[in-house]
Amino acid sequence: MSVNKVILVGRLGRDPETRYTSGGQAVCNFTLATDEVFKDRAGERQKRTEWHRIVLWSKQAELAQQYLKKGNQVYIEGRIQSRQWDDKEGQKRTTYEIVGTAMRFLGSRGEAVAAAAGAGQDSEAHASAAPDEAVAAPEISDEDIPF
Repeated sequence: MSVNKVILVGRLGRDPETRYTSGGQAVCNFTLATDEVFKDRAGERQKRTEWHRIVLWSKQAELAQQYLKKGNQVYIEGRIQSRQWDDKEGQKRTTYEIVGTAMRFLGSRGEAVAAAAGAGQDSEAHASAAPDEAVAAPEISDEDIPF
């Protein structure tokens, strides 16, 4: 038995880029930053950022393109996949990507409204555009109520 599963929560390092295959299937790429805060041996607080290449396909790719922007927080679940190619000098190169199978928009309601406004949508359109399992609209807490 083997398992290849990744769960990441982070912020987009750049706006998503979506292309379409010759068969018309959407594929979206973006980078995701995850942070780790720890204390070094001297007791100083350190922060380390890891960058991940994310690939989404089909409807998730289209939703990411429509609603995600640089800096948005997102939950990605998927698997690690490697790709190899020969560069211009003939050297073998390898890259590792996270192929997303599930995605959820995270962050504050204000971020979701700003993302929807940036896409030319209002927040209600943003929530209704999300499919049942793939993307969830941000939940409203008591802190979001204005009175």
